[in-house]
Amino acid sequence: MMNHRAPARDTHVPDDMPHLEGVRHHFLALPGLRMHVAEAGSGEPLLLLHGALQHWWAWHEVLPALAQRYRVLVPDLRGFGWTDAPRCGYSRAQSTADLLAALDALGCGATRLVSTDMGALPAFGLCYDVPERVQAHVVIGVPPLPIKVGLRHLKAFLPLWHQEVGAIPILAPALLGRGRQPLARHMLLNFSPPGKPADPGEVERYLARLRLPGRARAASASIRELVLPELVRISAGRYRRMRLTTPTLVLAGTEDRSFPPSMLADLARTAEPWVDRMEVGTISGAAHYVAQEQPELLADAVLRFLGAETAPR
Repeated sequence: MMNHRAPARDTHVPDDMPHLEGVRHHFLALPGLRMHVAEAGSGEPLLLLHGALQHWWAWHEVLPALAQRYRVLVPDLRGFGWTDAPRCGYSRAQSTADLLAALDALGCGATRLVSTDMGALPAFGLCYDVPERVQAHVVIGVPPLPIKVGLRHLKAFLPLWHQEVGAIPILAPALLGRGRQPLARHMLLNFSPPGKPADPGEVERYLARLRLPGRARAASASIRELVLPELVRISAGRYRRMRLTTPTLVLAGTEDRSFPPSMLADLARTAEPWVDRMEVGTISGAAHYVAQEQPELLADAVLRFLGAETAPR
């Protein structure tokens, strides 16, 4: 009798998947997880990791420009978008393992990397755990992990009160996924630049996924099991006991209320003794959601840095 194996990839596109010209969709059968990955372009791989409550569509305005140069891979992280939302597995270690398994399934060795918001945590996980798999990393709106937080930095964390609320079981899923979804709306709408509100259609794409069974619970679990434990490790100086060897560009939106450029640059300076190669840059006219607010400027900065850092020397 022949042994029939399930295919490693499924390319059937669900009816509710947003369409973007030139994008291909894969559903990867990973250990314990069915992960959705959007792909565009060809050449050397470039992995994009979205932030909290978002999914692959967060990169849709940046993706076409990057796909002219790279094979761009945009996964939905565990619990988000069209990736499975199991009840467990939202730690940094498991999130990093998910990404490694996805890269293996897609036939990628070393990759370039762009991350933002919550996605920066498993991104840095790749840089620390398997540095040979990451050639360069652009991180948006998040400081490098070996930072030393002083009293002068505490004001940067005040607008992030939603993280503590978002971690509360039962209450947080209700605020994220039911009724008017007030906590989700706060997180997606209240961090835009002055005079440039978030696109309501795009926000609705994220809110709609959170209304599906299990999705708001998964979002809360990500905050509780990934974000808050990593903040504790950062504060305790765990990342000052290891070395970041990946060339890293830290980008800040000039209008970001939580980590304005001066604050992000100051935090980055405290991390310098534990980082081999790091640059800090700004994106004018952007706040927290840089990929939506200034996609052309972001794409230019990413292409310039990645090209310079991974060119033959």
